[in-house]
Amino acid sequence: MRTILRSVWRSRTAFRRPADNLYAGSARRQNYLSNTSFGSVHKLSQNAESFRCLHPSYMNSRALFADAAKANTPEISRAGPLVEYERRIAAGELVDGDTCQVGTLRELQRLYDELVESADTCRLDRYATSEKSSRSRWLWSRFIPQPSYSPVKGLYLYGGVGTGKTMLMDLFFDQLPRSWRKKRIHFHDFMLNVHSRLRKHKGVSDPLEIVAGEISDESILLCLDEFMVTDVADAMILNRLFRHLFSDGVILVATSNRAPDGLYEGGLQRDLFLPFIATLKERCVVHEIGSSVDYRKMTSAEEGFYFVGKDLSSFLMQKFQELIGKHTAYPQEVEVVMGRTLQVPLGANGCAYFPFEELCDRPLGAADYFGLFKSFHTLALEGVPNFGLHNRTAAYRFITLVDVMYENRARLLCTAEGSPSKLFEKVVTISDAKQIAPRTASRSRRNDEADLCVDNELGFAKDRTISRLTEMNSKEYLEHHAAMVADHQLLRKDGSEGPVQA
Repeated sequence: MRTILRSVWRSRTAFRRPADNLYAGSARRQNYLSNTSFGSVHKLSQNAESFRCLHPSYMNSRALFADAAKANTPEISRAGPLVEYERRIAAGELVDGDTCQVGTLRELQRLYDELVESADTCRLDRYATSEKSSRSRWLWSRFIPQPSYSPVKGLYLYGGVGTGKTMLMDLFFDQLPRSWRKKRIHFHDFMLNVHSRLRKHKGVSDPLEIVAGEISDESILLCLDEFMVTDVADAMILNRLFRHLFSDGVILVATSNRAPDGLYEGGLQRDLFLPFIATLKERCVVHEIGSSVDYRKMTSAEEGFYFVGKDLSSFLMQKFQELIGKHTAYPQEVEVVMGRTLQVPLGANGCAYFPFEELCDRPLGAADYFGLFKSFHTLALEGVPNFGLHNRTAAYRFITLVDVMYENRARLLCTAEGSPSKLFEKVVTISDAKQIAPRTASRSRRNDEADLCVDNELGFAKDRTISRLTEMNSKEYLEHHAAMVADHQLLRKDGSEGPVQA
């Protein structure tokens, strides 16, 4: 009886959703239709798209859009990630990968083929189901909840830094039909979205079930990049969240630096997290990318934007002024989430200036950094210190900052006490700490151990950050950044809004 009452409540709640969701969905669909002939524009809008819940009455106009979409958006012939990978290598767009990358591509190609073959069963195509059957299935699922696991298992890719995990997943995602219900998002951003939804459904007996239902209604195929669990709040909800998602038919494709058994290692109340690992291994094929090559470090690194030394604040300010040109920098305020704002000490022409303490020594997180880079494409960061036990929390925030910047392809101009590898010299994993041979003199040994930070999560994450900092200072990365900014400027001139504003 309780289950039936909860189902009735859910159906009533869904029908009471604000009507503007209907118009927002219609506007987004029109934007989708108008942009399909411009590949780069479509890709930008697709990546920037946020999770939204579709109102049930949206079904009324769905058939009209389906016909229009099929008439105006001819599907590009795609053969899958492996074929596209070989084409890009032949065209010189990618360097020839090693056998580990090719083996991973075979797994992605296998998944791609299974998805294409089972697209109807998995309910991937948003236009394939009739209006009547969609509405009927939605209504009955609220009154008589039934698990509908996908016949296709997902894929969990893990391996060392710079082995091409993100590139391979993006290659796979770009080959999927546009009409499919799919989402590619960074794990940090995904969890922020989940917590935001949970706040909206506060007071409900099982808000995670409703949140999972909203997400699965929007995206059956969920691609999560950089799956890394460090927050206890995330760890405590992941098992129930993904049990609901998998029960709703969601297929997960994820990349990570850690094997499933190594997720949240040493974390608080990890015993409550372990069931999630079992669920993950049950619903996903786990594949290791065993390459030892860091392709990020094969870029033509240069020292143009990463300056090593102390007392370089005036020098950094001079470089910042060169970037903003004739624009005048002034303090600004950017919106983050749930009405919160972030104060920017100086900002102009898409560039923001922060002392390290203002951005990483304060209680800020991924939500603040994502909000920052919705408004700015370049960060000038003054005084990045060497990390150790004394500033361990700041190291976590800096790693999150670099992850968010990399995800947004933002440019970093900074001064630091040492090179990227030097910054994290005193951050080690437990196994690394055991292998460190102490010096014989007791005073030297005490100095070695004084600021040594033994932290498994930080020790693993530092390699990714060092790799990304190296790539972010490369010619290739900076050229890609310049092209991205130019695209956004063209969009603004055409009257469109881009996620990066000057």
